[in-house]
Amino acid sequence: MATTMQKSPADKPIVGETTPNRFEHVALVASDTPRAQEAYDILSEQRDWAPLEDADAVVVLGGDGFMLHTLHGMLDSGRIIPAYGINRGTVGFLMNRYDKRAAILSRLARAKHKAIAPLRITATTQDGKKHAMCAINELSLLRETRQTAKICVKVGSRVRIEELVGDGVLVATPAGSTAYNLSANGPILPLDSEMLALTPISPFRPRRWRGAILPDRMPITFTVLEPDKRPVAAVADQKELRDISDVTIEIARDTELELLFDPGQSLEERIVSEQFNFN
Repeated sequence: MATTMQKSPADKPIVGETTPNRFEHVALVASDTPRAQEAYDILSEQRDWAPLEDADAVVVLGGDGFMLHTLHGMLDSGRIIPAYGINRGTVGFLMNRYDKRAAILSRLARAKHKAIAPLRITATTQDGKKHAMCAINELSLLRETRQTAKICVKVGSRVRIEELVGDGVLVATPAGSTAYNLSANGPILPLDSEMLALTPISPFRPRRWRGAILPDRMPITFTVLEPDKRPVAAVADQKELRDISDVTIEIARDTELELLFDPGQSLEERIVSEQFNFN
């Protein structure tokens, strides 16, 4: 659930904001959790915020899930603006730290940008219908019943695995490589690697296969085998589509999203740091 201030399309400077602002109209949105709403109440008093539909940047209060929700809203609307996240959730991998004393517009003016390209997904269900989806973190294929999934894996123009048997398989972007992909023992990818992680989920056969790191210019196609007996769902970040027949995945370079980070707190640094986190 998003909350957006609708007071005025013009941002009114406040005391303490002396850094020139590169964004004229900034929106403020928040998840419906108590911590995010508390921060929203505090920050909403700092200035008059722009409506989201008129903004040229947005401050997002919440966790990674709400940031993904906000970015997907941009993809759905076709209007993409820079997003500056403030962590009022748990992990906050895509977010900046919360400081109620700091002037937000000054932080925005100093923020560094990072462009990320989502996955473009074309899925066909067993009834023959085609569905278009996007994923910023990952696309997962998951078994729907107690029966293991059987999936044919094609990368580029060649079938690489004729029959992958297990709970499923996922494709993660570099931005999403530290999320579900990491939990499934997939690799962490640097943001500028132009690679995708192809990671099996509890594989039974091939028993020793741990996944692959693939150039993101290569399309990936999954075909569900025995779909009536072994139904499979596709989950693109937070959107689920059941009874899948096949899925094709490509990188959407023409639809890049822009995240803003405080200096020294870039997504690249977090991806590197995560690989030395032994807790």
